[in-house]
Amino acid sequence: MSEKMQKKMGLTAKILIGMFAGIAIGGLLRVLFPGSELVETYLVDGLFSVIGNIFVSSLKMLVVPLVFVSLVCGTASLSDPGKLGRLGGKTLAFYLTTTAIAITLAITAAIIVQPGNASLAAEGLAFDAKAAPPLSQVLVNIVPSNPIDAMAKGSMLQIIVFAIIFGVAISQSGERGARVRNFFEDINEVVMKLVTILMQLAPYGVFALMAKLALTLGLETFGSVIKYFFLVLAVLFIHGLVTYPTLLKVTTGLNPITFLKKMRSVQLFAFSTASSNATLPVTIENANYRLGVHNNISSFSLPLGATINMDGTAIMQGVATVFIAQVFGIDLTIGDYIMVIITATLASIGTAGVPGVGLVMLAMVLNQVGLPVEGIALILGVDRLLDMVRTAVNVTGDAAVTVIVAKSEGEFEADVYHDPLAGAHLMGDRKADNA
Repeated sequence: MSEKMQKKMGLTAKILIGMFAGIAIGGLLRVLFPGSELVETYLVDGLFSVIGNIFVSSLKMLVVPLVFVSLVCGTASLSDPGKLGRLGGKTLAFYLTTTAIAITLAITAAIIVQPGNASLAAEGLAFDAKAAPPLSQVLVNIVPSNPIDAMAKGSMLQIIVFAIIFGVAISQSGERGARVRNFFEDINEVVMKLVTILMQLAPYGVFALMAKLALTLGLETFGSVIKYFFLVLAVLFIHGLVTYPTLLKVTTGLNPITFLKKMRSVQLFAFSTASSNATLPVTIENANYRLGVHNNISSFSLPLGATINMDGTAIMQGVATVFIAQVFGIDLTIGDYIMVIITATLASIGTAGVPGVGLVMLAMVLNQVGLPVEGIALILGVDRLLDMVRTAVNVTGDAAVTVIVAKSEGEFEADVYHDPLAGAHLMGDRKADNA
């Protein structure tokens, strides 16, 4: 491909080419060299792993400074404490609402489709569930005893709380606070420029990640849970392409097709990294420059969403709960289903900082309704692929709620939202948006 063609091609197109090329090459190598130790050593664990990990690490490198600096800037610009409380309450309410809708859709679909097969219960199942922290400990841990340690460990809830408190202090500190605020705004501009630079690695990183995935996961991985897999996939697509656009249209009157078009690059990032936090720099830039959201809204709602908004995970939990109940021949009552909805919705906040959060939350839900946690072993084989899709759904929900809140607060530029070329100089999608 010539240098001239690469310059004309948008970032979305480059990522798509990298994604499909990676899948094709990985699949071809799998067919030509099945079980090859050389391929495993030098490509899967070597070249593809190194390039993919560098790409993901380059994005994660920005998460803590970006979340802290952008949240400080956003909070410091809200001189009215009442507005901060209103903004936080509204954002949290929307996130919890979409999560409740997601798991309700999932449970309803699973009850209708009946994906579980009781014969699977005869298999030897084993799953070591990590204990979820008690609610009291979650509340205590939200406030960091050492903010520097929280940043070093990447404890997002603690970072968010400290950044909000620090930003409020800046807004209440008069002239000296204004100088500090200007300093953070300058840093924010530099960090956003760094995001733009590192995004140029995306096509190569996505290629390596997809090639490695194609080499390590085949269709046989789906096995007897293929019905479960496609049901979760279908509900994820319904939630991402119907629920969010409908909510956006009803609450703002904006064209949801425009929103979905401008989310393509972010969704591709999320799909390839399977991490809302790693995608956060791209999500914030997209919201600011392409969706028309003011920075003081996006810098607050998007880091919060990346931490607590887990609609994709909630969908997995809903389908998995019904699936496991059917496999073990356990009948759940209406009360049990309601308890699943409540538990999963609240758990999206309570377990936000726990490693392996999706499976930890699922273990909590299963325990709540008396289902065997060992059933999680049935779905582990396909969870990686589903994790990629549900992360794309999560970031779409984060952005949708952010646009809704920004519009309701008057912190929204309609001209930018409707302009197909808005942000093209940053995202490189001028050609893609005209397609």
